[in-house]
Amino acid sequence: MVFSSGVFLFLFLPLLVVLYYSPLFPKRSSKNFLLLSASLFFYAWGEPVFVFVLLLSVIINQYLGKRLTKKHPKRKRYLAIALLYNIGLLFVFKYLGFLTENIAAVAGKESLALKISLPIGISFFTFQMLSYILDIYYGRVKPQKKLTNLALYISFFPQLISGPIVRYNTVASEIERRTETREDVSDGMLRFVIGLGKKVLLANYLAVIADNIFTSSSNGTGISAATAWLGALAYALQIYFDFSGYSDMAIGLGRMFGFHFGENFNYPYIAASITDFWRRWHISLSTWFRDYVYIPLGGNRVSPKRHVLNLFVVWLLTGIWHGANWTFVVWGLFYFVLLLLEKKTGLPEKLKGFSRIYTLFFVLLAWVLFRAEDLSSAGLYLQQMFGFTQKGAFDKVFFDYLRYGKTILLFGIVGSLPVVPWLAKKAASWNSRLKNSAAVVQMLFLTAIFLISILVTIKATYNPFIYFNF
Repeated sequence: MVFSSGVFLFLFLPLLVVLYYSPLFPKRSSKNFLLLSASLFFYAWGEPVFVFVLLLSVIINQYLGKRLTKKHPKRKRYLAIALLYNIGLLFVFKYLGFLTENIAAVAGKESLALKISLPIGISFFTFQMLSYILDIYYGRVKPQKKLTNLALYISFFPQLISGPIVRYNTVASEIERRTETREDVSDGMLRFVIGLGKKVLLANYLAVIADNIFTSSSNGTGISAATAWLGALAYALQIYFDFSGYSDMAIGLGRMFGFHFGENFNYPYIAASITDFWRRWHISLSTWFRDYVYIPLGGNRVSPKRHVLNLFVVWLLTGIWHGANWTFVVWGLFYFVLLLLEKKTGLPEKLKGFSRIYTLFFVLLAWVLFRAEDLSSAGLYLQQMFGFTQKGAFDKVFFDYLRYGKTILLFGIVGSLPVVPWLAKKAASWNSRLKNSAAVVQMLFLTAIFLISILVTIKATYNPFIYFNF
């Protein structure tokens, strides 16, 4: 089920909200049971078989989690079992097919390749399981005694499919002792509307430009350098509004039911360095790798050679996490090289005024690797970006896309910049009458976004979120 679908917007969410705040579910335990049931139904809607894989993982991790406390004599053994199970589960479903395909290609035997269906959101809920297990082992949290509470944490529908990756310690207390307020519900609804607008009104239309240009690049038609850069820009904006839109909706939905998730994006395209970019993009993932991989390996408090190895491991795993394709591996290693250069040369400080330009330049190149079907397609697209094409620097296609897509591109560029927070800050300094006027304008604007999004949703075809694939 997709947040931007009619089934979710007109049936699932309204019915759940009405039931949740009705006298039928007065106690916290009954509300949690309702949310758990709704979340499992939400997942089973698209994954009727894999929902049992999810439930089995919850049961196994709860059993293992109870045996990871410092008092248990065999805690290290159970930690090894937990890590082996969770990483093994992710490997079988997400990477075993990729491994066998490469072995088959080398051996020249197609029969060796396995085709394994990928459960939606497995990378997200597996990483939440791992954070739960590791936090117990390190003594940061206590094991959850109630199986239903742990199941709610893992399967809670707002963040189940595409994150953000929610740490157990951030919501552990809210599972049993949260307070739903009118302010939370109101703010949650507004945040959901913003996310819906990002997805339906920006990401989906930017996708048309990006998809058409990338398709033209790889099908032999060829594109000019300007068109290639335009396609990379369109995709950069598409994936930002697609993923940050989902995160906004997830955070908003959580607030509506009394849960407070951390932010997952902070205007990454204004980053002053590659390091800064990854402090702003997919924050829950970058901090997960920092806390559970980079720091345990020693971080930067090791020898220079070991520090390089630590960075290499983190960014290799980051690339692999995103998908079973060599493009993601190279994408991750590309960022490893860039971050290593920044740390060893102090490039952002040396360039200063130009640091945002070079950051955006390399981020756009990286998105080409991320978007391409394979390495050869990525290589061809990069060649076209730098003019190694018969189409030259400009072609008619570029001006056509610019003419017909300039509005959506302009909204995309403005929306990716912190213009709204700047206006809100300015409004906070106004007198009460101007503040009230600004609040009315904001409400009318969000209402318009919601109504237009609803109309587009009704007419539009199915368009899943990009990160559903991960």
